[in-house]
Amino acid sequence: MKRSDDLLAGLDDIGWAALGHAYGSAEDVPGQLQAVCGPDQEARESAFRSLFGNIFHQGTRYSASPYAVPFLTRIAVAGPPGARADALGLLTRLAVDGHDEYDLPLGIDTAAWRAAAISPEEYLRWYDEQIAAETDEEQLKNWREGRAYCAAGHPVDAREGALRSYDAVRAQLPVLLELLGDQDPEIRTKTAYLLGWFPEEADATLPPLLACLDGERDPVCAATVLVAVGLLADHDPDGRLRHHLDHEHPLPRWAAATALTRLLVAHPAAAPGLPSAERIAAELAAFGAGPAPESATAHHAGDLHSYTVRSLLHLMGAAKDPDGVLLQIVRTLPGIKETRVVPRPLAVRAENLLEALFDPADTAPAFTELSPGRRELLKVLAELLTAADFQPVPFGSDLHERFTQYSLPGTRPALRAYVGLSTEGEDPTAPPSDPWEPFRNH
Repeated sequence: MKRSDDLLAGLDDIGWAALGHAYGSAEDVPGQLQAVCGPDQEARESAFRSLFGNIFHQGTRYSASPYAVPFLTRIAVAGPPGARADALGLLTRLAVDGHDEYDLPLGIDTAAWRAAAISPEEYLRWYDEQIAAETDEEQLKNWREGRAYCAAGHPVDAREGALRSYDAVRAQLPVLLELLGDQDPEIRTKTAYLLGWFPEEADATLPPLLACLDGERDPVCAATVLVAVGLLADHDPDGRLRHHLDHEHPLPRWAAATALTRLLVAHPAAAPGLPSAERIAAELAAFGAGPAPESATAHHAGDLHSYTVRSLLHLMGAAKDPDGVLLQIVRTLPGIKETRVVPRPLAVRAENLLEALFDPADTAPAFTELSPGRRELLKVLAELLTAADFQPVPFGSDLHERFTQYSLPGTRPALRAYVGLSTEGEDPTAPPSDPWEPFRNH
């Protein structure tokens, strides 16, 4: 472990007071970084909580955020043992925030991100246009304050602000790659998870990831590396992913199938050298049919059952028998209840599944006219959504509107009757539930 003054060399050369975070001036960040490097474990943990809350606040990054990245990198590499993993976690969140499920299973699209971000120069020109055209003194004051905030270096566009931190972490990857050889499996795992979100650096990061995979005995680390390789590669390097479909542990097998799904869908030119969509789907479904693992990769917030369903949906387009893939999803969907997922995310998954099941129509097809896969999947979906431990499909919700869009029943008893489930004890005349009812008359 290096001395804290080595880890924080140059800290006082930064004008932190002029930088900002979620609660105003970033002048408190140096003290928090110093506490992170100190000997007091309780003080370290408190400082990390403060850093998370101010330079990464509910996914938003600020002008101070990228300036903290080099110091967090040094801490991850050579800081106190109790701080290294936390530093890697914060670096990852500064790069891609906490919503990686929106980018899975295909991976992050940095080109689209960069194209959508609005630069400070563009914003300054826009502010100048507003100021030149404004006649109201109060609004003119607001425009000038906004322009001054932007001119001072504070991000106005959230995407552009996030890119600053993302690129700051990207610049540190050559140093962070060393951690793939760390003795601590948690450090190796967190590093592999971080690397998977930088496709622009794939040429540099794939060889170390593959070297880490060779001889890795920790199943969570091996699985994390496999998913990262799948997110970065455009082919199966030396058949490594295919080989791990036969791994002795189910988690690396799932990860290999997940990685192969991404390759099959995102890089169809690689398909001749990959296992069939049916083989991959069978491995995913076998994992999804079991209980949630006690230790899992961090992808999709650890909710690997929902991640599996997403991957299977993508495989439908590559499979010779899409209906067979739907039957595999049937095996997986009940497992979502066994994870930390609450009913609302299940409803979100249901919306995605309805898109795979139906095209918008004027009238709902008869249940018996559906293919076997569609019948089974809709029946399981209806049973999960109307079970006693779940709320009925709420009136006015996105899911209720999606049912209406596909001309499917939008009430609990009608939906159960449509798929052939028991309606005993149900009131067919009851209106759909109102999600705003708890807030009325208050």
